[in-house]
Amino acid sequence: MSETERTNREESKRLPTGAASVIAALENAGVEAAFGVQGGAIMPVYDALYASDIHHVTMAHEQGAAHAADAYGAVTGDPGVCLATSGPGATNLVTGIADADMDSEPLLALTGQVATDMVGNDAFQEADTTGITRPVTKASYFASDPDTVGDTVGEAFELARQGRQGPTLVDLPKDVSNAEDVAEPGPATGPETQVVPDEADPEAVSEAAHALANAEKPVILAGGGVIKGEATAELRRFAIEHEIPVVTTMPGVGAFDETHDLAMEMAGMHGTGYANMAITHCDVMLAVGTRFDDRLTGGVDTFAPEAEIIHVDIDPSEISKNIHADYPLVGDASRVLRQLEDAVPRTPDADGWRDQCLHWKEEYPMDYDAPEDEPLKPQFVVEAFDEATPEDTIVTTGVGQHQMWAVQYWTFTQPRTWISSHGLGTMGYGLPAAIGAKVAAPDQEVVCFDGDGSFLMTMQGLAVAVRENLDITVCVLNNEAVGMVRQWQDAFFEGRRMASEYPWAPDFATLAEAFGAQGLTLSEYDDVADTVAAARDYDGPSVIDCQIDPREDVYPMVASGGANGLFALQEDHL
Repeated sequence: MSETERTNREESKRLPTGAASVIAALENAGVEAAFGVQGGAIMPVYDALYASDIHHVTMAHEQGAAHAADAYGAVTGDPGVCLATSGPGATNLVTGIADADMDSEPLLALTGQVATDMVGNDAFQEADTTGITRPVTKASYFASDPDTVGDTVGEAFELARQGRQGPTLVDLPKDVSNAEDVAEPGPATGPETQVVPDEADPEAVSEAAHALANAEKPVILAGGGVIKGEATAELRRFAIEHEIPVVTTMPGVGAFDETHDLAMEMAGMHGTGYANMAITHCDVMLAVGTRFDDRLTGGVDTFAPEAEIIHVDIDPSEISKNIHADYPLVGDASRVLRQLEDAVPRTPDADGWRDQCLHWKEEYPMDYDAPEDEPLKPQFVVEAFDEATPEDTIVTTGVGQHQMWAVQYWTFTQPRTWISSHGLGTMGYGLPAAIGAKVAAPDQEVVCFDGDGSFLMTMQGLAVAVRENLDITVCVLNNEAVGMVRQWQDAFFEGRRMASEYPWAPDFATLAEAFGAQGLTLSEYDDVADTVAAARDYDGPSVIDCQIDPREDVYPMVASGGANGLFALQEDHL
């Protein structure tokens, strides 16, 4: 800090403590809610929060606080805020921070720390929080100056939502939080060194536009960056105007209305057969806001082998990282799509291609057998919820088979309604994410599809949902197993089900009642409609222990590292 800046600080309005400056910075940034767990080193910040209008949701575990803040950011587009104390409190946040980092979700974590003069002395509940979190954040700050701590928090908040969004962290030593008579923070501003690209290079746009216009088999691949970049309207308008089929990544679900004729839905390991065929056989791909991760591409050598790739991304480091971009367009997704819209000279002559895509939909439908004399199929339950709920219902999930059934058999028409853990694949994400989503959007329905294994990891969040009277429904698709692991063991490990079967799981309906939630049990087709209605009608959290067919697996499936066009429809195809 320069001498002039320091003088201005000294002459500005003063606040009673450094902690008060932290809370003032959050208020300046427009923060309305935060999720956290109290503790010794963060206690001064909580004391300052006492007088604030920010709604604090006390979570039952710090991992849940991070996931709830992550989901809050995914629903609103603004950084979710989580708080934890030093040592184990901070380290318990790390899984959630890493999850937000992998999925580019805006999140600000505030962690308590031992006093500055104790750092490095192995003090009680000390951990090197900035060192631990630096690899999984956009920036991890150690706040050492009480007069600038509020501005540091404001900068971290803005950085979390600038450019390619992601998590940031500010570590708050207790002596800095307790310091008295500190400067009031200014408006939240991002770091001056942060350069956010806007429009792509016009010449590159022109070349890409002509390649697209001359395509015979064009496809748009919509990634999560379309939603985070608020580019959904531009993408839909462009696709419909030029009649280009649209495939989504899993984070991009909701970017395009899945009821539209051009919708090929999700591609990748458990994507639709028709989406994977479209990717395999296209000749020009307009990929927007995707990092081409391995669950999408399968083997990179076989991914879209005939296609020229137009890659639009706000992060230049993603261009040609996994898949070579013939036409790299670095910039904001909405602005670049408008540039392309202005530059494309004509709609591609691709009637035959569109007919082929429709044919693949008929050839590889997303259907399943549901004999009434066999146990309940999870797909049927997902579809029943989808039919009963409004279009803007938010769906959260844990990770595993239930996650894939939810994304496959729910019809998504709007952005920011599919909230899940994609890149890190964090079991236990679903329930705390439902809490964060409901706080973010109290007027929208929230349904969490969880697995028995995932639910066991963060089920203590039910206490939070009950205390906050959050009207959410958790549907545990209970197959008494870590189902995706069991599926892989059957397919690739000769059926050796080591540590994947959970016949000892509790009665989840009884467990829900113990927490004060409504508990329901479902095992018969004839009871599905009534059970769904009972869960939705209840004013507060409901948990359905949905006892599904334990033999059911997730298909289609592309074997890890395989070719997208060689998807399996059943185990003996692998």
